[in-house]
Amino acid sequence: MSGHNKWSQIKHKKGITDAKKSKIFSKLVRFISVETKLAKGDTNAPGLRAAIEKAKKVNMPGENIERAIKKAFEPGTQMESITYETYGPGGIGIIIETLTDSRNRTAQDIKHILTKNGLILGGIGSVAWSFTKEKTPEGIEWKPNMLTSISNKDLELLDKLIEELEENDDVQDVYTNAE
Repeated sequence: MSGHNKWSQIKHKKGITDAKKSKIFSKLVRFISVETKLAKGDTNAPGLRAAIEKAKKVNMPGENIERAIKKAFEPGTQMESITYETYGPGGIGIIIETLTDSRNRTAQDIKHILTKNGLILGGIGSVAWSFTKEKTPEGIEWKPNMLTSISNKDLELLDKLIEELEENDDVQDVYTNAE
């Protein structure tokens, strides 16, 4: 009866939560690196300050935040922000914000996830018209101009799609106009 003692159960649960934290932390490290480059290292710049606050909200250690800031000035990869648009289940608009060091890899990953769920990538501006970019304390977010109601079946498909998109390391945020 191996694997049924209390320690094994704790180890299994800890492994799951650690994996989730790791995924969130890696996304935040990318976000902090980009904001650091844009702010030229000024921690009082609004964008970098918002990124640091976002990291602190999820209990990211200060050491990791400092490392992310230092990493931004190392020569090497150039991170860039790319926005993808598509129409999802029930005709709702979806905006996918990514942060990547490889445009081609990220585009193919997003296309693969969408195709697997019976969707295709939309053109630039095909969905953005139904959203407004707003500045919030956490940064810039897409707010829907109008909400669209969808059936329970479409809502389940949307949840599955968003979950798959957020599992991708390059995807930072997913915005929809679903009610």
